[in-house]
Amino acid sequence: MGSQLSIWELVSEASLLVQLVMLTLLAASVATWIFIFERRKVLRAAYRRFAGFEERFWSGMDLAQLYRQVNANPDPQNGGEHIFRVGFKEFNRLRQQNMTDADAIMAGCQRAMRVACSKEMEKLDHHLPFLATVGSTSPYIGLFGTVWGIMNSFRGLASVPQVTLATVAPGISEALIATAMGLFAAIPAVIAYNRFSAQADKLVGNYETFAEEFSAILHRQAHLLGSQPARQKEVPA
Repeated sequence: MGSQLSIWELVSEASLLVQLVMLTLLAASVATWIFIFERRKVLRAAYRRFAGFEERFWSGMDLAQLYRQVNANPDPQNGGEHIFRVGFKEFNRLRQQNMTDADAIMAGCQRAMRVACSKEMEKLDHHLPFLATVGSTSPYIGLFGTVWGIMNSFRGLASVPQVTLATVAPGISEALIATAMGLFAAIPAVIAYNRFSAQADKLVGNYETFAEEFSAILHRQAHLLGSQPARQKEVPA
């Protein structure tokens, strides 16, 4: 009885469609765990790099000097650094065009930093839709395999003169493996998606907060630059 109900024999004796369902769920489970470890590594690194850049930003270093440093050796995986580079580059570009309207300068800088934040959000959300898809569809795929297996099992029992538990159990067990594999693929995917999505949203919120604080600094500089010509004209009088 134990050998008849071994998992390997139940899988090998399943119908072709049920085996394809199991293979699909196994592939989805393997891909899910690969993406779980990959997203975990990426998000940890993103938090660490952003914390390091914020420490440099608030250390009192001149912003122009900081921009030259990060622009000379950019880190494409550092979201805060990317937002800073984009915002300061746009600020310098508008200044070189002799634009004195502080509000117009800040509108351009904030627009550029919003685009940078959106790009960073896309990086952080990479592979999360796959986890959501696996988490939501795997139980139904497994259930489909189970229903199909039970149908074949009962159809085979029609030719048996006497139905006993020993004749029913192998077919039912074979079919239920598909449901078990569906849950095995779905549960980690759902947990990982919820966790990584919350972490990504929190980090994007930190990026947006940093962009707002950086905008306030640039706004003060833009007003100072805009008031300099007027002050120079008042001096001779």
